Amino acid sequence: MRPTLHRGPGRDQRTAGAPRKPTGRARRLLRAALTGVATGVALIAIALLVREQWPPLLQLDERAVTEGAAIAAQNPELLRALILWQWAFLAIHLLVPVAAICLAYWWRTGNTTRTWWAISTILTAWGLSNLLKEVVRRARPVLDQPVESAAGYSFPSGHAANTAAMTTALVVLVWPSLRSRALRATAIAGAAVLTVATAVDRVMLGVHYPSDVVAGILFGVGFVLASYLAYRHWPTPRPESGKES
Repeated sequence: MRPTLHRGPGRDQRTAGAPRKPTGRARRLLRAALTGVATGVALIAIALLVREQWPPLLQLDERAVTEGAAIAAQNPELLRALILWQWAFLAIHLLVPVAAICLAYWWRTGNTTRTWWAISTILTAWGLSNLLKEVVRRARPVLDQPVESAAGYSFPSGHAANTAAMTTALVVLVWPSLRSRALRATAIAGAAVLTVATAVDRVMLGVHYPSDVVAGILFGVGFVLASYLAYRHWPTPRPESGKES
């Protein structure tokens, strides 16, 4: 008769005491936190350079605003187009069409949580971008011959931040519905063109420095991506289990 083999306690103790690998939810939350931290670090770095008036950045900002405004002043048709773009891409004017797209997505897919994620993220980004202005309190550019004026502080650009946040959130929202690479590439390109055009508009009108719009874009894109990575760990209700995730 064979002797019964007894497993030594050492192996069980090692297994019990070994660190567990992070679950999928924990990994997603970690990625969300890292994305948020990276975005915050980048914004703080730019804000510190702005507050300390780092000469290379200051010279680049001043030169870009002066030359951009001069080009706009010399071309009345271009100036009118820039002012119209400024009005159209004001956050309050974008909310209705953006909300309509979100509701159309909900109507088509029935995915309530994903729709509410997009809407709440866009509204939160809008509020935070305004709060950041009050924290940094950077004065707007002062030109000898201004072509446009704007109230409030300059850093980060609210137009750039909100356009980046809204377009990024919409691309992420409809991403599962875009079944081909061509559609996905078109969505990304469209979001990028709208965001960059808004950034250029702000500089050429002389109401923001390039560092303002870069910070706005970083904030808008980074905040939405961090928010989405955090959202993905939410449980999906049963009625939506067969819908897009």
